[in-house]
Amino acid sequence: MVVLGLLFGVVGSDVDSGVKRFCFDIYELADGIGFVVIAVGVFAVGEIISNLSDPEERTIFTSRVGSLYPTLQDMKQSLAPIIRGTALGAFFGVLPGTGPSIASFASYMVEKKVAKDPSRFGHGAIEGVAAPEAANNADAQCKFIPMLTLGIPASGTMALMLGALMIHGITPGPTVMTQKPDLFWGLVASMWIGNLMLVVLNLPLVGLWVSLLKVPYRLLFPAIMVFSAIGIYSSNNVSFDVYLAALFGVLGIAWRMLGCSPVPLLLGFVLGPMMEENLRRALQVSNGDPSVFVTQPISLAFIIVTVLILIVMVLPAVRNRRGDLTG
Repeated sequence: MVVLGLLFGVVGSDVDSGVKRFCFDIYELADGIGFVVIAVGVFAVGEIISNLSDPEERTIFTSRVGSLYPTLQDMKQSLAPIIRGTALGAFFGVLPGTGPSIASFASYMVEKKVAKDPSRFGHGAIEGVAAPEAANNADAQCKFIPMLTLGIPASGTMALMLGALMIHGITPGPTVMTQKPDLFWGLVASMWIGNLMLVVLNLPLVGLWVSLLKVPYRLLFPAIMVFSAIGIYSSNNVSFDVYLAALFGVLGIAWRMLGCSPVPLLLGFVLGPMMEENLRRALQVSNGDPSVFVTQPISLAFIIVTVLILIVMVLPAVRNRRGDLTG
């Protein structure tokens, strides 16, 4: 699925030459496939079609919302996922060009991989909620680190903030903490206040969100389809994107039937174009010599860490396979 996401990511115009790749003479594909199109098509449209084909009877939510605070057992199950999600979110947060969705999806896949019973995910496993949310929060906060210390915006939002700082005559850099302590600590304080305000606003609105579950499914599904189509069309004002999302909805159903998770596809789709661009840039700087990736300390360290992570992820599957063969 990751490789498939990489293939979808190269659709469109070439970064350097501008040559159209895998467009099949379709003008609308010249700018590539939008992330919203794939995400909505696979998750929203595909999920709706899958639910409609499921003969299982669905009951409307009629219960009252109980305590909003997590129990001791919930905290026990969420503690380790929160720590892992925070670490992953902090790692992706300082990398330019990555969004919170990458950290959230990566955290979800890690938790599903290390879980003793992966079948619980998708059916209310609290680890699948706690870890991605922690990763999302850590990613959003850590985006400030490269922007304030190096002047490198790691996202579109940080680029806007960098422009606002430059307009006011503030140049982000290593000395911003000493030259503008009021700005730096004001940002830190605003993060605490912002999270507190989120709690204050969200708790009273839980009843409103839960009330949506009381809507009959025969009315909810068409409404989701309509709003999804409106959202996809409004992103680029191109009707072709709506048809493309419907196609990905059908593919999403096929992937579910084959037992393939669409989350790695989105990771490959988002990271693929960035990987290609930086790979070609590095090869241009080194005059086409691929050994630059193992002779430079930083790139070599990332390669070693990646290989170690892959080994750690693959070892449990290999051990289980050996146990099945010997048993």
